[in-house]
Amino acid sequence: MGWTSPYGRSFLITGLLLVLSGVVGCATTSSIPRQSSVKAEATAPTKPQPPPHRALATAVDMIGAPYRYGGTNPRGFDCSGLVYYAYREAGIHAPRTSTEQYRQTRRVKVSHLQPGDLVFFTISQDKISHVGIYAGDGRFVHAASSGKSVAYALLHDPYWRARLIGAGRFQ
Repeated sequence: MGWTSPYGRSFLITGLLLVLSGVVGCATTSSIPRQSSVKAEATAPTKPQPPPHRALATAVDMIGAPYRYGGTNPRGFDCSGLVYYAYREAGIHAPRTSTEQYRQTRRVKVSHLQPGDLVFFTISQDKISHVGIYAGDGRFVHAASSGKSVAYALLHDPYWRARLIGAGRFQ
């Protein structure tokens, strides 16, 4: 070698190894993989979600759970049991039955629904007999009936549209 470092040969070798490994070098040609923006976003502090959004997220997590009459936990849900469970997980005490849930929510126009609001239906007679959690884009999450599981449904589906009584929001 024609050039020597005043710090000695080991310093020169260490510097050469760092340059070759990509740890040191031109900033525009770094061979070090950059941290993905997805990972950076995942570790960044997030804004806390409002309780209705947390309730919706819980209900969505329960998609696929079986229907069970009177059920209020992931082993099985009925419609109001799903609402009861999801809202309880979000820190809001919701009544156990769809009729009481309807009574204790503030009325919301269907055109003003927000994710986490409740949608109420009549299945038989003219009384509240079914409830779901609005998910946005005309969809809601609910526990439909025996033999089925927690799933999405569409408000504009003719069956549900004909039975929709109203919507409500816990304050």
